Amino acid sequence: MTDQKPENISSIPIDEFSNLRITSIWTFLMSVQWSEPWLIGLLVFHVVCLFLTVVTCRYYRAQICHFLLMVGLVYSAEYLNELAAMNWRSFSNFQYFDSKGMFISLVYSIPLLLNTVIIVMVWVYRTFYTMTELKTLQLKRKARREMREKND
Repeated sequence: MTDQKPENISSIPIDEFSNLRITSIWTFLMSVQWSEPWLIGLLVFHVVCLFLTVVTCRYYRAQICHFLLMVGLVYSAEYLNELAAMNWRSFSNFQYFDSKGMFISLVYSIPLLLNTVIIVMVWVYRTFYTMTELKTLQLKRKARREMREKND
């Protein structure tokens, strides 16, 4: 008999840290070593961004600046991924930065985009509230004008 090769050897990678077979986003995130200082700094950065998103809800111009800054950071993610892929040994224990940008999209871009979605939702709410308020004032003004015309 000849040596038989194992059937269906999967080409799905196994990460080096936890030896998990990466089959989903969840297993990918579980395979990341979150105790690395730069990842802790990234998490703190996202918490600060969320805090600024909430705080700037009352300050329209500051919120516009915050929104544009986050959109610019998402836009620069591709360049940041290339830079990090070339220099990962200087700040990380593992090479997380793949050519397709999955890691940077999951841990960097998606949280920033969620913040921008929150800001857009606040803007839409404000717009609807302002339009309702304006229509109410118009109807009150019209009613007062009709009352004056009846009295005259």
